[in-house]
Amino acid sequence: MIKIQVRTAKRKEMIDITQIISDVVKKNSVNSGICMVFVPHTTCGLTINENADPSVQADILSSTKRLVPENATYSHLEGNSDAHIQSTLVGHSILLIIEKGTIQLGTWQGVFLCEFDGPRTREVWIQILK
Repeated sequence: MIKIQVRTAKRKEMIDITQIISDVVKKNSVNSGICMVFVPHTTCGLTINENADPSVQADILSSTKRLVPENATYSHLEGNSDAHIQSTLVGHSILLIIEKGTIQLGTWQGVFLCEFDGPRTREVWIQILK
């Protein structure tokens, strides 16, 4: 397993980590297989979505904020229940197909770390199955 660190700068943001994952796959000389990506955190997640137009990420973040507002009445005392719920909605892992040494994504797709309780340093775990 390969562990990488990603530093986030805002409380809520989406960081494109597609190139980081691609570099790990290339460095490990994998021609064909599966790449599992996982975040071991309860207030951030992973998603695959459009990476061509940054307004898509802004729309995703504003929509999750509307669905799960920061200042609603929650029982959790740390003040970050919204982040726990938002990360649950997004999910914590993704699978990518590796073919001809390259992760397979659609034309406009990228892999994003979704930060809901930053800024923090996050770990991303990558496991390649050949």
